Amino acid sequence: MAPDPKAAEPPVVGSGQRYFTWDEVAQRSGREKERWLVIDRKVYNISEFVRRHPGGSRVISHYAGQDATDPFTAFHIDKALVRKYMNSLLIGELSPEQPSFEPTKNKELVDEFRELRASVEQMGLMKPNLGFFLLYLLHILLMDVMAWLVLWSFGMSLVPFLLSAVLLSAVQAQAGWLQHDFGHLSVFSTSKWNHLIHHFVIGHLKGAPASWWNHMHFQHHAKPNCFRKDPDLNMHPFFFTLGKILSVELGKQKKKYMPYNHQHKYFCLIGPPALVIFYFQWYIFYFAVQRKKWVDLVWMLSFYARMALAYVPLVGLKGFLGLFLLVRFLESHWFVWVTQMNHIPMHIEYDQNKDWLSTQLQATCNVHKSFFNDWFSGHLNFQIEHHLFPTMPRHNYHKVAPLVRSLCTKHGIKYQSKPLLSAFADIVYSLKESGQLWLDAYLHQ
Repeated sequence: MAPDPKAAEPPVVGSGQRYFTWDEVAQRSGREKERWLVIDRKVYNISEFVRRHPGGSRVISHYAGQDATDPFTAFHIDKALVRKYMNSLLIGELSPEQPSFEPTKNKELVDEFRELRASVEQMGLMKPNLGFFLLYLLHILLMDVMAWLVLWSFGMSLVPFLLSAVLLSAVQAQAGWLQHDFGHLSVFSTSKWNHLIHHFVIGHLKGAPASWWNHMHFQHHAKPNCFRKDPDLNMHPFFFTLGKILSVELGKQKKKYMPYNHQHKYFCLIGPPALVIFYFQWYIFYFAVQRKKWVDLVWMLSFYARMALAYVPLVGLKGFLGLFLLVRFLESHWFVWVTQMNHIPMHIEYDQNKDWLSTQLQATCNVHKSFFNDWFSGHLNFQIEHHLFPTMPRHNYHKVAPLVRSLCTKHGIKYQSKPLLSAFADIVYSLKESGQLWLDAYLHQ
C-alpha cells in the first residue's frame, strides 16, 4: 500500500501554526538535503538559505537538525535586524511539551550560561573601547614605518635586514590579531563598519581576503575541534593524526598516510615553518579567484604593491623577495604556535551536539595573563572567553574570566589555564601521545 503523503506532513495547530518535535528537527540535518534548525523554540527551514547566508553556507549547516540559539546569540551583534531576514524561513515552532533544546543537554547548565550572558551584557562587557583599538592600530603602523626606516637609514647589511624582518613579522602577526577583532564584529556597533575596516586590515596590511577568513574561522568557532566541521582539523589524517579518539579510529582502519608516531618531530619541520609560506600564501589567491571575490583581490594586491614600492628601491628585487619570504617564515612560526596552543592539546572528536559551554570548554584552554602574553597572542591567551563570547572586545576578556571559571567549577567542567611555554610544549606532547595511540591501534587492534 502506498504511503499517504499527507501523513508525513507536520501537524497544523490552531490558526495554522505548525508544531514539531526534536525528533523531526533532528531528521533534517542535511543528510537528505533538507536542513532545519531551532532558535528560541522557532523552527527554521534553511535548506535554500544556506547558499545566501552572509557567514557562509557551512557554518550555518553545521547546526542543521540542532538547537542554534546560543551560536546565533554569540555571532550576531544586531539580532533584531537578522531576525527580520529570518521571518521568511520560519516554518513553525517546537510543540509545547518539547523542551527548548535537545533533551540530551543539561538544562541547568544551559540556563545558567544564558543568565551569565545576560549579566555580561548588563555589565557593559560587550561594549568596546575604541581608543584601545585605535592605539593598537597605531602601534602596528608605527612598527611598519620603523621597519622601512631601518633599511632606509642603515642600508642593506645583515643586522638592519634582520631587524627590519623582525619588525615586519611583528606587524604581520599583530595585524592578524587586529583583523580578527574586526572579523568578529567586536570593535564597532554595526556590522558595516567592522566589515569595512576588516577589509583594510586583513587585505591592505596583510594581503589576505576577508571572505576566506570568514569562511574558515566561523566554522571553527561554531564547532571547535569537531572533525569534518572544524576546518582547522583538515590536517587530519593526511599530515597528522589528532586526538585520542580519531587516532585510535585511524589505527584500527589500518590507515597510514604519514609515520604518525613521529609526528611530534616533523611537526616542527612542516608545521610552523611552512603553513603560511607554502599553504596560505598561494591558497588565498586561489580562494579569491575561484570564488570571484574581486574586492578582496584588489585589497590584497594593494598590499603587495605597497610592499614592493616601499622596499624594492631600497634592497632591489632579490632583496625584497628574500625579505618577504623571511617575514612570512617568522610570521608562520608565530601564527601556528599561538593558534594551536589552545586547541590541539584539547579534546578532538566528531560533533556530539553538546551545549554551547561544554562544546567550547572541551576544545579550548587559556594561557596565563601577562602584558607580554596578551600582546604576543593578541589576547587569544583568553581563548575560553573568546570562544564563549566571540563578539566581546578583547580588552574585557580578563574581566569575564572569573565568572566563567566560577560557572565551570559549579558544574564540574575543567577550566584550564597554563604558562605560555607549557602551552607550546603541550602541542608536542599531545601529538606524541596521539601518534603513539595510532601506532598501538595500527599494530594490535
